[in-house]
Amino acid sequence: MPIIPAGATPINQFVSVENDGVDCSYFLGLQPVYRHRVGELRLFRLVAAQLIDTACCRPCEIIKTFGVPKSSIDRALRDYRRDGIDAFAGSRRRKSKGKRRNGRVMTVEALEAGQRLLDSGMSKPAAADELGVAHETFRRAVWDRRLRENQPATPSEGTDKSERSLQDMQAAQGLGTACRRSSERILAALGAINGATTQFEHCRSVPFGGVLCALGALMANGLLGPSKELLGKVNGYYTTAHILLLLAFMALCRIKTVEQLRGKAPGELGKLIGLDRVPEVRCLRAKLDALSHNDAAEKWMAALSCQWMKEEPEAVGTLYVDGHVRVYHGSKTALPRKYVSRQRLCLRGTTDYWVNDHSGLPFFVIDKVVDPGLVKVLRQEIVPRLLREVPSQPSQEELVADPYRARLILVFDREGYSPGLFKELWQNHRVACITYHKHPGKDWPESEFVEQTFAMPKGERVTMKLAERGSLIGSGKDGVWVKEVRKLTDEGHQVSVISTAYSLEAPALGGRMFTRWCQENFFRYMMQHFAIDLLSEYKNEPLHDTTTVVNPVWRQWERQRNSLENKLRYRRARFTEWTLHTIPVSEPKKYRKREAKKAQLLEEIQQLEANLEQVKAARKQAPKHIEWKDLAEQDRFLKPLLGRKRLMDAVRMIAYRAETAMCALLSAPTIDTTAARRLLQDLFVTEADLRPDPTARILHVEIHRGSRPAVDHALVPLLDKLNEMQFKFPGTELQLRYRLIGDDSAAPDENGVNETSRR
Repeated sequence: MPIIPAGATPINQFVSVENDGVDCSYFLGLQPVYRHRVGELRLFRLVAAQLIDTACCRPCEIIKTFGVPKSSIDRALRDYRRDGIDAFAGSRRRKSKGKRRNGRVMTVEALEAGQRLLDSGMSKPAAADELGVAHETFRRAVWDRRLRENQPATPSEGTDKSERSLQDMQAAQGLGTACRRSSERILAALGAINGATTQFEHCRSVPFGGVLCALGALMANGLLGPSKELLGKVNGYYTTAHILLLLAFMALCRIKTVEQLRGKAPGELGKLIGLDRVPEVRCLRAKLDALSHNDAAEKWMAALSCQWMKEEPEAVGTLYVDGHVRVYHGSKTALPRKYVSRQRLCLRGTTDYWVNDHSGLPFFVIDKVVDPGLVKVLRQEIVPRLLREVPSQPSQEELVADPYRARLILVFDREGYSPGLFKELWQNHRVACITYHKHPGKDWPESEFVEQTFAMPKGERVTMKLAERGSLIGSGKDGVWVKEVRKLTDEGHQVSVISTAYSLEAPALGGRMFTRWCQENFFRYMMQHFAIDLLSEYKNEPLHDTTTVVNPVWRQWERQRNSLENKLRYRRARFTEWTLHTIPVSEPKKYRKREAKKAQLLEEIQQLEANLEQVKAARKQAPKHIEWKDLAEQDRFLKPLLGRKRLMDAVRMIAYRAETAMCALLSAPTIDTTAARRLLQDLFVTEADLRPDPTARILHVEIHRGSRPAVDHALVPLLDKLNEMQFKFPGTELQLRYRLIGDDSAAPDENGVNETSRR
């Protein structure tokens, strides 16, 4: 890593020079080794020759840094190697060969004229040509501070994107692109400090500046709440808060993977979190591994889930559970195939089981590489966890007093249909289930259906034709009485819903079941905008030896059984058709041909039946499930690492909940949820001016205007509400204050009240 003193100009990664207007100081690492007055060319040539002769620098590095001719450096090195230091002692008159070349000395008048040209915005080569002097002579006058280049905008005026881009490029010659806070980086690398300080600069037109409007919603949803105590420790320049803020901003700005940061300006993104730049991709991956080490990300997600449930005790009374298949397109391992309903294909992947509320807001997710099915996941993991974490559950005395009262209500699709599970959850835990009837039987008479109008969990009022009965599902010890509600569609189809929530009326049962589509919409939105299906890391690890998997031998026999049954079904149908439609004996030729085909078909049927019996016997002898350690070497598969995935899933859930909360602030008669999300998506990627005011402890965020006036009119009330909440940027005392650029009515007075709020 280069070690360059702050304020010095690097010559290479070890040698640098500092020009303070009086002296030129040369550093080897952090130690000064040479010094001479500005303008002493003989001493400059001596220092340059010594640096080159001792292999500290190359001639091209001296020429590039100081802008001197190559011939001058070669002559100085040749003189030093021939005469040593004496070659530069005293003044030496150069012997001219032939006629002396005409030149122009940079007199006082020439310097004044050159300064006027530079102040007018002219470049150095153009100004040199205008004065009629050599480019090297003019450049040397600038380097010696006899001429001053046009200075960039002062900090009070702010920098634009072009100026910041140039500054970031110049910093690349030192520690790296946009690494302008070299002192803090060196101290962090040496362990002298743990994390950089958050400092904002006055910047104009910062990309993605509008995402700062979501900071308050992110903090309210626990982005930095329990993270410091539960997540792994990170050392160096970037802190846990910096990493989590960056990940959340990436999610809201639809930067879906860490690799996509390569196409973004690191210095511009760094301005959003109060740093000189964001971490490079490899550095960010290492930070994610450190944060998620030793299941820390899973513990953090569990703490967030408990926090969200405590904040919404009414919403957790009814929870929605569904599985989502994450298709695996990698080549590192051959994961088991799973049926993907959205593509109607069996593809390799893993299954995530999400738990959401009635509006689609997520609480937690359980990932399964080897999917045991929704019934087992509910029984073994989801229900025990909910019984521990869901707040405001009825006490045992309340449950005894009301025998039909449920502790929790779970809603899921037909995959979780199991009469035994329904009976077990109700009798042991008083947990009610709502799902579709897997075997509804015959249609009910239409006279039983009554048109009813009721409110859905989100507040919408709908009208349905419903009928209700009590039904016995299952058999034997698994038999259980349930409440069955059917909905009659306009096409005459009957949708059957069953439930053990005995205290709910038919409209309430139907409303909860048909609201399950909010979870399907959540999956679609998260796939499209937050990329929950993409891999977060590409490493794998072996499964536990006792993990139960499907026996590949049993699966092969099952595949052969299905194939034989399909062939047998087709041939039996064909044989029956030929038997029922006989050919009269009066047509002997066709009759004999048909009989020959029937005999051949009968022989094939008998052969297939014999083969089917053998396959069934072999399948019966092979166990359906075996442990992973008993798999053959060619059948073994690995488990993708889940550390980064769990961390990214938690951040994405926070980002989704924050965006949903901001949609509520944008709600208006002419703005529905879909339109509000579209407005927020555009707001998050809009440029903004950042203007910190340390004296007043305010960070002004001036959002650039939208594509049309209607967008600005919709955003003004949102920004006013955000200003009223008085959020502070984490790690600072700066209060965020938002307004649209050029909106003077949004400028607050001395009491912190703007004109829009006053009206």
